[in-house]
Amino acid sequence: MDMRAGTETLLDRVIAAPPGDITAVIRASRSMLVLPVRSVLEHRIAHRAENVKHWTLAAALLCALLGPPAKAEQYQVVTEEWAPYNYEENNQLTGMTTEIVRAIMALTGDNFEVVLLPSMRATRVLKTRPRTIMYSMFRTPEREPLYKWVGPIVEESIHPYQLSNAPPVNSLEQLLRAPQITTRHAGLVPDMLRSLGFNNLDRSATENLQLYRMLLAGRTSIIIGDTDAGVVFYSRQLNIAPGTLRQIPIELYRSSLYIAFSLDCDDQLVAAWANALEQLRHSGELERIQRQYQQLVGQ
Repeated sequence: MDMRAGTETLLDRVIAAPPGDITAVIRASRSMLVLPVRSVLEHRIAHRAENVKHWTLAAALLCALLGPPAKAEQYQVVTEEWAPYNYEENNQLTGMTTEIVRAIMALTGDNFEVVLLPSMRATRVLKTRPRTIMYSMFRTPEREPLYKWVGPIVEESIHPYQLSNAPPVNSLEQLLRAPQITTRHAGLVPDMLRSLGFNNLDRSATENLQLYRMLLAGRTSIIIGDTDAGVVFYSRQLNIAPGTLRQIPIELYRSSLYIAFSLDCDDQLVAAWANALEQLRHSGELERIQRQYQQLVGQ
C-alpha cells in the first residue's frame, strides 16, 4: 500500500466517523501506517545487504587476481671474489672491505644479509634488484651516476705482471705490441684495457686464479687483472715462490675502492653508512683493518 494513500484513507474515516467512534477508527487503522513503513524498511535493508554482499564478492575476486600485497624488498649486500678485499676462506666470507662493512653495520645497527656472487652476477644484481649494496667497487666516471657512494675505503693501483725470466717489458708501446695479454673475461679491467687501445687481449679467464695458472703454464706471457695487493695474495695462495713474478712498471689504473648503493636506497641509510665509515676512520679502526690485511699480503 502507498503510504500517502493510507494516510488519506485514515483521514477520510476520521472525518466521516461519529465523535464517539473516532478513537476506535484510529486504533483500527493504525496497521495501515505501520505495515507500509515496515515493508519499506525491510525492502531497503534487504537491498543494502545485497549491495554489501555484491561489493564484498567483487573485492574478494580483485584480491585473488592481484595476489597478496607486495612486500618491500629487504636490503641485501652483495660482493664478489676479489682478494684481499672480499673473498671466501674456510667457507667464511672475509677480506679487508668485508671487515670494514661489518664494522659499519655494527655502528649503524644494520644486520643485512651479505652474499658472495660471481663478479658479473653481483654487478647485475646491483643494477636490477631494489635496495642492494655492493662492495668493493672502483668509482669511475661511467659508474658515477648509476649508484650512490660511500668511501673511499682504500686507494689501489693495477699493473701488468709477467714471469721474471721472460724478456722484460718496460713501456706501454711494448705492452700494446705484446703477442697476448690475458685478463678477465668481463668487468672493469678488460673494459679499461680496450679503451686504452689494447687489441691483443685474451679474455678467457673466468676467475682470478686462472690468470696465474695460465702464466705459470706458459699459456700467456702477460696478465692484468688484480691490484698489487691481490697479486701478492694469490701468489701466496698458489705457493708461487717470491721473485717468480715481475711487476711491469706501468701503472694502468689507480683509484679508490668504494661501497656502492642502488639509487633507490634510502638517503638516510647511505648517510648513516658514510658517518659510520668516518667514525672508523677517526677512531683508527679503519687503519687497523687495512694494516692487518697489508701485513697478510706482505705489503
